[in-house]
Parts: sequence; C-alpha cells; structure tokens
Amino acid sequence: MGRVAVEKNIESFLELDLPGTKIIVGDGPAKADLESRYPEAKFLGARFGEELARCFADADVFVFPSWTDTFGLVILEAMAAGTPVAAYPAHGPIDIIPGSGAGAIDDDLKTACLEALKMDPETVRAYAEKFSWRASAEQFVENLQPYPEPQKTRLWRRLRRLARVRGKAA
Repeated sequence: MGRVAVEKNIESFLELDLPGTKIIVGDGPAKADLESRYPEAKFLGARFGEELARCFADADVFVFPSWTDTFGLVILEAMAAGTPVAAYPAHGPIDIIPGSGAGAIDDDLKTACLEALKMDPETVRAYAEKFSWRASAEQFVENLQPYPEPQKTRLWRRLRRLARVRGKAA
C-alpha cells in the first residue's frame, strides 16, 4: 500500500515463495517494471477511502518490506483493520511490532510473513487502538514535562563533581 518505488523494496516481497496471492496497492515509478516481471502478482493501482480500507481488511498479512521508512504509519493502518504486519527489523517496524502480538519482524521476510499469518485479528486491532490520537497527544504532552526537580539537582551535582575531579587530574 503506497508508493511503488525502488526504495520501498517491494521486489523482496514479490520474490518470496508464499501461499496466497500477492497484491500491490499503489502507483509509482517502479510499478510498470514490477508488473511486467511479476505477472502472478496483482497490481491494483492507487485506492482511496472505502476501497483502500477494504484492501487492508481483506489482507491476511500486510507485508512491509522497506528498510528505509521511518515510523511507517501504514503499519498502524493495517493493524487497525485487524491485519497483522510482517516486516524486516528496520526503523519503524522495530519500534512498533516487537512484543505486540500484532505482527512479526525477522531478517527473513518469509519467516515474518508465516509468523504473522498465525496472529489473531482481534489482538492486532486492540494493539492498534493504543495508538489513537488521544494516546499520541497524551504521550506528546508527557514528553514536554520537565524532569522532576530532584533529578535535575542530582544531575547538576554529578556534573559539578565530575568537573572538579577532571580539574584536579589536569
């Protein structure tokens, strides 16, 4: 789901020997080339709104083969539809998936896909709900709070002590 481009590493997914049908949703500069080289895969083009939501909900596993994305909001979109996610242990997936029961990460993408197939859609959906706008806003506000005063004081004391020790050593 998304931009079909080289940096998304979609070809690593298309090369896998997996049960089922591989479906690519989206458009981009690599679409025509991949479509001609992998005729057994279905390339649906861009989808929006209800059509896109149906694609997420109908998938058995959402495969996220990118090594370069950051957070990967599309991971949470798939999970919100109850679809488990399979991914490489890259930034984004590694920050969201491990220990969630909502997806699998592995250096071997096929292993991650087969593990994700075993996951319960209700558990996947429940995990995604932890990333609501409210939860995100509350975490943001919490991160804005200053350190409690005693921690600040201890830090400054340690820094002054370190400076004195270094000064004596010089």
